[in-house]
Amino acid sequence: MMNEISRTASIDSVAAEQQRFMVSVYNWMTAGLALTGGMAFYVSQSETMTRIIFGNAIIPIVLVIAQIGLVIYLSAGVQKMSASQATGVFLLYAGLTGLTFSAIFMAYTTSTITSAFLVTAGTFATMSFYGYTTKKDLSGWGSFLFMGLIGIVIASVVNMFMHSPALHWVVTYAGVLIFVGLTAYDTQKIKEMNIIGNEGTEEDTKEAILGALRLYLDFINLFLMMLRIMGGNRD
Repeated sequence: MMNEISRTASIDSVAAEQQRFMVSVYNWMTAGLALTGGMAFYVSQSETMTRIIFGNAIIPIVLVIAQIGLVIYLSAGVQKMSASQATGVFLLYAGLTGLTFSAIFMAYTTSTITSAFLVTAGTFATMSFYGYTTKKDLSGWGSFLFMGLIGIVIASVVNMFMHSPALHWVVTYAGVLIFVGLTAYDTQKIKEMNIIGNEGTEEDTKEAILGALRLYLDFINLFLMMLRIMGGNRD
């Protein structure tokens, strides 16, 4: 009887720790999204900033390269960083993404952006909840989703030269399916990577930042795909 009570208490303790950790992950992800959105809106409303960023074709390219570099740097080197460094890199990445995302506010109507964001938020929340609560092991999804991701990246690059409307829509709808799947998959993996007993430590914060980055990337890529589908650009 005592063993059963102890086992139940242990399970409850693990569940509570995982819940606390995931709340931290979601909070950091939300902070990153808020920074990106705020920066994007500010730049889109500033003629000076818009001129600086988009007045020279090289600047957006440099910003994109910098964003990719920061993602690789944080993902590969987080264990060697302090918690404050990891946090700074994540927030810097979110801010730089906001600079490039300002183009969205200039290309699409506010109603389209709002609708795409709400649909993305609802879809993301549903799939993340599924990934968190399901007892099914989603590990098998990993290789399939990764191959699909590589496929849409290659197809997107090819279509930059082909300008094929059909390929554009194939990539868009395939992208929605892939990032919907990645949201559930990543949520489960992030939940599992939490080390019980790490609460309040540097390692705990870095794990939360890394998890937030993964979900942040899933969210913004899903948002971009939804924005393509909904259209409604200013032209």
